[in-house]
Amino acid sequence: MTTPLEKTIKRALKIKGREYVAALSPESVKLTLKGHRNGVELKWLDLITGDAALATALQASLGKFTEDEQRSPTNRKPRRRARR
Repeated sequence: MTTPLEKTIKRALKIKGREYVAALSPESVKLTLKGHRNGVELKWLDLITGDAALATALQASLGKFTEDEQRSPTNRKPRRRARR
């Protein structure tokens, strides 16, 4: 017998040396970089109806995870100091 998914479950995983968080909810599955809020989300309905490939291709074209790989601490803009 299986347990129904009634609330969000989060699990940490490591892929190619990068840490991610997978969140399984009754509506969708979401994969984000650890410490970030935005990531790739795939609704269960899209997966069942076959729209998953289209949704995944669209999100991949937006480059959800490649942006963070290209940005390094040396490429960031310097922070402004608060005036006193």
